[in-house]
Amino acid sequence: MARSPVSSARPAYTVSADDGAVRRSLAANLLAALRPSQWTKNLFVFAGLIFGEELFNPAAVTQAVLAFAIFCTLSGVVYLINDIRDREADRLHPLKSARPIASGALSVRSAGVAAFVLGGVGLAAAFGINTAFGLVALSYVALLSLYSALLKHHVILDVLTLSGGFVLRAAAGAVAIGVPFSRWLLLLTLLLALFLALSKRRAELVALADDASGHRRSLAEYSPYLLDQMIGVVTASTLLAYAFYTISPDTVQRFGTEDLIFTVPFPLYGIFRYLYLVHRRDGGGNPSEHLLTDVPLLTCVALWGVAVILILYGPVR
Repeated sequence: MARSPVSSARPAYTVSADDGAVRRSLAANLLAALRPSQWTKNLFVFAGLIFGEELFNPAAVTQAVLAFAIFCTLSGVVYLINDIRDREADRLHPLKSARPIASGALSVRSAGVAAFVLGGVGLAAAFGINTAFGLVALSYVALLSLYSALLKHHVILDVLTLSGGFVLRAAAGAVAIGVPFSRWLLLLTLLLALFLALSKRRAELVALADDASGHRRSLAEYSPYLLDQMIGVVTASTLLAYAFYTISPDTVQRFGTEDLIFTVPFPLYGIFRYLYLVHRRDGGGNPSEHLLTDVPLLTCVALWGVAVILILYGPVR
Protein backbone atom coordinates (compact mmCIF):
# COMPACT_ATOMS: atom_id res chain seq x y z
CA MET A 1 0.00 0.00 0.00
CA ALA A 2 1.33 3.43 -0.91
CA ARG A 3 2.43 5.69 1.90
CA SER A 4 2.20 9.45 1.85
CA PRO A 5 5.26 11.47 2.75
CA VAL A 6 2.99 13.51 5.01
CA SER A 7 2.43 10.62 7.38
CA SER A 8 3.46 7.01 7.35
CA ALA A 9 0.65 6.09 9.74
CA ARG A 10 -2.23 6.79 7.37
CA PRO A 11 -2.86 5.03 4.07
CA ALA A 12 -3.41 6.90 0.82
CA TYR A 13 -6.69 6.12 -0.91
CA THR A 14 -5.51 5.50 -4.46
CA VAL A 15 -7.69 5.08 -7.53
CA SER A 16 -6.90 2.06 -9.64
CA ALA A 17 -6.67 2.03 -13.41
CA ASP A 18 -9.98 0.22 -13.58
CA ASP A 19 -11.91 3.02 -11.93
CA GLY A 20 -14.19 5.38 -13.86
CA ALA A 21 -12.09 8.47 -13.16
CA VAL A 22 -9.17 6.98 -15.07
CA ARG A 23 -11.30 5.71 -17.95
CA ARG A 24 -12.81 9.16 -18.55
CA SER A 25 -11.38 11.37 -21.27
CA LEU A 26 -9.15 14.34 -20.49
CA ALA A 27 -12.07 16.72 -21.10
CA ALA A 28 -14.36 14.73 -18.79
CA ASN A 29 -11.76 14.63 -16.02
CA LEU A 30 -11.13 18.35 -16.42
CA LEU A 31 -14.85 19.07 -16.15
CA ALA A 32 -15.05 16.90 -13.02
CA ALA A 33 -12.09 18.80 -11.53
CA LEU A 34 -13.96 22.08 -12.12
CA ARG A 35 -16.66 20.66 -9.78
CA PRO A 36 -19.85 21.72 -11.59
CA SER A 37 -21.89 20.30 -8.69
CA GLN A 38 -20.52 23.21 -6.60
CA TRP A 39 -21.62 25.89 -9.05
CA THR A 40 -24.93 26.32 -7.23
CA LYS A 41 -22.95 28.55 -4.85
CA ASN A 42 -22.71 31.06 -7.68
CA LEU A 43 -26.48 31.53 -7.64
CA PHE A 44 -25.75 34.32 -5.15
CA VAL A 45 -24.85 36.34 -8.25
CA PHE A 46 -28.57 36.58 -9.04
CA ALA A 47 -29.43 38.28 -5.72
CA GLY A 48 -28.75 41.70 -7.22
CA LEU A 49 -31.03 40.94 -10.15
CA ILE A 50 -33.95 39.95 -7.90
CA PHE A 51 -33.57 42.53 -5.14
CA GLY A 52 -32.54 45.22 -7.61
CA GLU A 53 -35.98 44.78 -9.21
CA GLU A 54 -34.49 44.00 -12.61
CA LEU A 55 -35.82 40.46 -12.95
CA PHE A 56 -37.98 41.32 -15.97
CA ASN A 57 -35.36 43.46 -17.68
CA PRO A 58 -33.99 41.29 -20.53
CA ALA A 59 -30.69 43.19 -20.73
CA ALA A 60 -30.11 42.85 -16.98
CA VAL A 61 -31.01 39.15 -17.07
CA THR A 62 -28.52 38.57 -19.89
CA GLN A 63 -25.77 40.36 -17.94
CA ALA A 64 -26.58 38.39 -14.78
CA VAL A 65 -26.48 35.06 -16.63
CA LEU A 66 -23.13 36.01 -18.15
CA ALA A 67 -21.86 37.03 -14.69
CA PHE A 68 -23.00 33.65 -13.34
CA ALA A 69 -21.16 31.81 -16.12
CA ILE A 70 -17.99 33.82 -15.45
CA PHE A 71 -18.09 33.02 -11.74
CA CYS A 72 -18.66 29.34 -12.51
CA THR A 73 -15.50 29.46 -14.63
CA LEU A 74 -13.49 31.33 -12.01
CA SER A 75 -14.68 29.14 -9.14
CA GLY A 76 -13.61 26.13 -11.22
CA VAL A 77 -10.17 27.73 -11.61
CA VAL A 78 -9.96 28.15 -7.84
CA TYR A 79 -10.84 24.47 -7.38
CA LEU A 80 -8.09 23.48 -9.81
CA ILE A 81 -5.55 25.58 -7.92
CA ASN A 82 -6.71 24.16 -4.61
CA ASP A 83 -6.61 20.55 -5.81
CA ILE A 84 -3.13 20.96 -7.28
CA ARG A 85 -1.83 22.28 -3.97
CA ASP A 86 -3.70 19.71 -1.85
CA ARG A 87 -3.22 16.61 -4.00
CA GLU A 88 -0.99 14.85 -1.45
CA ALA A 89 -3.32 15.54 1.47
CA ASP A 90 -6.38 14.64 -0.63
CA ARG A 91 -4.92 11.16 -1.22
CA LEU A 92 -5.33 10.58 2.52
CA HIS A 93 -9.03 11.44 2.42
CA PRO A 94 -11.63 8.69 1.85
CA LEU A 95 -13.65 10.85 -0.56
CA LYS A 96 -11.27 13.49 -1.91
CA SER A 97 -8.82 10.79 -3.00
CA ALA A 98 -11.16 10.11 -5.94
CA ARG A 99 -10.81 13.64 -7.32
CA PRO A 100 -9.17 13.65 -10.77
CA ILE A 101 -5.95 15.37 -9.70
CA ALA A 102 -5.48 13.45 -6.45
CA SER A 103 -6.19 10.14 -8.19
CA GLY A 104 -3.79 10.87 -11.05
CA ALA A 105 -6.54 10.79 -13.69
CA LEU A 106 -5.77 14.45 -14.48
CA SER A 107 -2.11 15.46 -14.53
CA VAL A 108 -0.86 18.47 -12.60
CA ARG A 109 0.46 19.98 -15.82
CA SER A 110 -2.89 19.69 -17.61
CA ALA A 111 -4.73 21.12 -14.61
CA GLY A 112 -2.26 24.00 -14.34
CA VAL A 113 -2.55 24.91 -18.02
CA ALA A 114 -6.35 24.74 -17.81
CA ALA A 115 -6.37 26.97 -14.72
CA PHE A 116 -4.16 29.55 -16.45
CA VAL A 117 -6.22 29.60 -19.67
CA LEU A 118 -9.65 29.56 -18.02
CA GLY A 119 -8.57 32.14 -15.47
CA GLY A 120 -7.37 34.48 -18.20
CA VAL A 121 -10.53 34.02 -20.28
CA GLY A 122 -12.79 34.43 -17.26
CA LEU A 123 -11.14 37.61 -16.02
CA ALA A 124 -11.04 39.09 -19.53
CA ALA A 125 -14.77 38.43 -19.87
CA ALA A 126 -15.37 39.93 -16.42
CA PHE A 127 -13.64 43.19 -17.35
CA GLY A 128 -15.58 43.07 -20.60
CA ILE A 129 -18.83 43.46 -18.64
CA ASN A 130 -17.54 46.50 -16.77
CA THR A 131 -14.50 47.53 -14.75
CA ALA A 132 -16.23 47.24 -11.36
CA PHE A 133 -17.34 43.68 -12.07
CA GLY A 134 -13.85 42.81 -13.30
CA LEU A 135 -12.28 44.12 -10.09
CA VAL A 136 -14.70 42.15 -7.94
CA ALA A 137 -14.02 38.99 -9.97
CA LEU A 138 -10.26 39.55 -9.66
CA SER A 139 -10.65 40.07 -5.90
CA TYR A 140 -12.58 36.79 -5.68
CA VAL A 141 -9.82 34.82 -7.43
CA ALA A 142 -7.12 36.51 -5.33
CA LEU A 143 -8.95 35.93 -2.03
CA LEU A 144 -9.74 32.27 -2.71
CA SER A 145 -6.23 31.61 -4.01
CA LEU A 146 -4.86 33.11 -0.79
CA TYR A 147 -7.26 30.85 1.09
CA SER A 148 -5.93 27.80 -0.73
CA ALA A 149 -2.30 28.77 -0.15
CA LEU A 150 -2.45 30.05 3.41
CA LEU A 151 -5.67 31.07 5.11
CA LYS A 152 -7.33 27.62 5.07
CA HIS A 153 -4.82 26.54 7.72
CA HIS A 154 -5.70 29.31 10.19
CA VAL A 155 -8.59 28.77 12.57
CA ILE A 156 -11.54 31.20 12.19
CA LEU A 157 -9.83 33.00 9.30
CA ASP A 158 -10.57 29.96 7.14
CA VAL A 159 -14.35 30.16 7.50
CA LEU A 160 -14.36 33.98 7.33
CA THR A 161 -12.45 33.82 4.04
CA LEU A 162 -14.91 31.34 2.54
CA SER A 163 -17.76 33.59 3.64
CA GLY A 164 -16.04 36.56 2.03
CA GLY A 165 -16.11 34.67 -1.26
CA PHE A 166 -19.91 34.51 -1.08
CA VAL A 167 -20.13 38.23 -0.33
CA LEU A 168 -18.03 38.94 -3.41
CA ARG A 169 -20.36 36.78 -5.50
CA ALA A 170 -23.38 38.76 -4.32
CA ALA A 171 -21.63 42.10 -4.82
CA ALA A 172 -20.51 41.02 -8.29
CA GLY A 173 -24.08 40.30 -9.33
CA ALA A 174 -25.11 43.81 -8.35
CA VAL A 175 -22.26 45.66 -10.06
CA ALA A 176 -22.67 43.54 -13.20
CA ILE A 177 -26.10 45.04 -13.83
CA GLY A 178 -25.44 48.42 -12.21
CA VAL A 179 -27.83 48.27 -9.25
CA PRO A 180 -27.16 49.26 -5.63
CA PHE A 181 -26.93 46.32 -3.25
CA SER A 182 -28.30 46.68 0.26
CA ARG A 183 -25.76 46.49 3.08
CA TRP A 184 -28.31 44.36 4.86
CA LEU A 185 -28.15 41.77 2.10
CA LEU A 186 -24.35 41.79 2.10
CA LEU A 187 -24.45 41.16 5.85
CA LEU A 188 -27.00 38.39 5.39
CA THR A 189 -24.85 36.79 2.70
CA LEU A 190 -21.86 36.87 5.05
CA LEU A 191 -23.81 35.34 7.93
CA LEU A 192 -25.47 32.62 5.86
CA ALA A 193 -22.16 31.69 4.24
CA LEU A 194 -20.50 31.61 7.66
CA PHE A 195 -23.24 29.29 8.90
CA LEU A 196 -22.61 26.90 6.00
CA ALA A 197 -18.83 27.08 6.39
CA LEU A 198 -18.94 26.31 10.11
CA SER A 199 -21.36 23.44 9.49
CA LYS A 200 -18.99 22.07 6.86
CA ARG A 201 -16.05 22.26 9.27
CA ARG A 202 -18.06 20.37 11.87
CA ALA A 203 -18.95 17.66 9.37
CA GLU A 204 -15.30 17.34 8.31
CA LEU A 205 -14.15 17.14 11.91
CA VAL A 206 -16.63 14.40 12.78
CA ALA A 207 -16.08 12.41 9.57
CA LEU A 208 -12.27 12.44 9.72
CA ALA A 209 -12.05 11.96 13.50
CA ASP A 210 -8.41 11.44 14.54
CA ASP A 211 -7.16 12.07 10.99
CA ALA A 212 -8.74 15.55 10.82
CA SER A 213 -5.64 17.53 11.81
CA GLY A 214 -3.52 15.57 9.35
CA HIS A 215 -5.80 16.53 6.49
CA ARG A 216 -6.11 20.23 7.42
CA ARG A 217 -4.14 21.90 10.22
CA SER A 218 -6.92 24.29 11.21
CA LEU A 219 -9.20 21.36 12.10
CA ALA A 220 -6.91 20.58 15.03
CA GLU A 221 -7.93 23.91 16.57
CA TYR A 222 -11.66 23.20 16.34
CA SER A 223 -13.84 20.89 18.37
CA PRO A 224 -17.49 19.88 17.84
CA TYR A 225 -18.45 21.82 20.97
CA LEU A 226 -16.67 25.00 19.83
CA LEU A 227 -18.19 24.76 16.37
CA ASP A 228 -21.66 24.18 17.84
CA GLN A 229 -21.24 27.38 19.89
CA MET A 230 -20.19 29.34 16.82
CA ILE A 231 -23.02 27.87 14.73
CA GLY A 232 -25.52 28.81 17.43
CA VAL A 233 -24.36 32.45 17.44
CA VAL A 234 -24.37 32.69 13.63
CA THR A 235 -27.76 30.98 13.33
CA ALA A 236 -29.43 33.48 15.67
CA SER A 237 -27.63 36.40 14.01
CA THR A 238 -28.69 35.30 10.52
CA LEU A 239 -32.34 34.92 11.39
CA LEU A 240 -32.50 38.19 13.32
CA ALA A 241 -30.68 40.08 10.57
CA TYR A 242 -33.10 38.75 7.95
CA ALA A 243 -36.12 39.66 10.09
CA PHE A 244 -34.78 43.18 10.70
CA TYR A 245 -34.02 43.58 7.00
CA THR A 246 -37.61 42.77 6.00
CA ILE A 247 -39.04 45.46 8.32
CA SER A 248 -36.34 48.12 8.07
CA PRO A 249 -37.61 51.53 6.86
CA ASP A 250 -35.11 51.49 3.96
CA THR A 251 -36.44 48.14 2.74
CA VAL A 252 -40.08 49.18 3.06
CA GLN A 253 -39.42 52.46 1.26
CA ARG A 254 -37.38 50.88 -1.50
CA PHE A 255 -39.84 48.10 -2.36
CA GLY A 256 -43.05 49.85 -1.32
CA THR A 257 -44.22 46.92 0.77
CA GLU A 258 -44.10 45.64 4.33
CA ASP A 259 -44.94 42.08 3.32
CA LEU A 260 -41.39 40.67 3.13
CA ILE A 261 -41.76 39.86 6.84
CA PHE A 262 -44.04 36.98 5.78
CA THR A 263 -41.06 35.23 4.15
CA VAL A 264 -39.27 34.77 7.50
CA PRO A 265 -40.66 31.22 8.07
CA PHE A 266 -38.73 29.97 5.01
CA PRO A 267 -35.22 30.80 6.29
CA LEU A 268 -36.32 29.56 9.71
CA TYR A 269 -37.26 26.18 8.33
CA GLY A 270 -34.31 26.05 5.91
CA ILE A 271 -31.68 26.70 8.57
CA PHE A 272 -33.30 24.31 11.03
CA ARG A 273 -33.56 21.66 8.34
CA TYR A 274 -29.88 22.05 7.56
CA LEU A 275 -28.98 21.76 11.25
CA TYR A 276 -31.06 18.60 11.37
CA LEU A 277 -29.07 17.17 8.47
CA VAL A 278 -25.80 18.10 10.19
CA HIS A 279 -26.66 16.54 13.55
CA ARG A 280 -29.01 13.68 12.69
CA ARG A 281 -28.07 12.67 9.16
CA ASP A 282 -24.30 13.25 9.32
CA GLY A 283 -24.64 15.99 6.71
CA GLY A 284 -23.18 19.45 6.35
CA GLY A 285 -20.03 18.43 4.50
CA ASN A 286 -21.38 19.51 1.13
CA PRO A 287 -23.98 22.32 1.18
CA SER A 288 -24.38 22.21 -2.61
CA GLU A 289 -25.24 18.52 -2.52
CA HIS A 290 -27.95 19.06 0.10
CA LEU A 291 -29.43 21.92 -1.89
CA LEU A 292 -29.78 19.62 -4.91
CA THR A 293 -30.73 16.35 -3.21
CA ASP A 294 -32.65 17.08 -0.01
CA VAL A 295 -36.23 17.53 -1.16
CA PRO A 296 -37.55 19.43 1.89
CA LEU A 297 -34.62 21.86 1.78
CA LEU A 298 -34.89 22.29 -1.99
CA THR A 299 -38.63 22.89 -1.69
CA CYS A 300 -38.08 25.47 1.04
CA VAL A 301 -35.59 27.44 -1.06
CA ALA A 302 -37.89 27.30 -4.09
CA LEU A 303 -40.91 28.48 -2.09
CA TRP A 304 -38.89 31.30 -0.55
CA GLY A 305 -37.84 32.43 -4.03
CA VAL A 306 -41.42 32.33 -5.31
CA ALA A 307 -42.69 34.25 -2.28
CA VAL A 308 -40.05 36.97 -2.64
CA ILE A 309 -40.75 37.37 -6.37
CA LEU A 310 -44.50 37.55 -5.80
CA ILE A 311 -44.06 40.19 -3.10
CA LEU A 312 -41.57 42.33 -5.02
CA TYR A 313 -43.03 41.96 -8.50
CA GLY A 314 -46.47 40.40 -8.34
CA PRO A 315 -50.00 41.14 -7.21
CA VAL A 316 -49.06 40.74 -3.53
CA ARG A 317 -47.21 44.05 -3.71
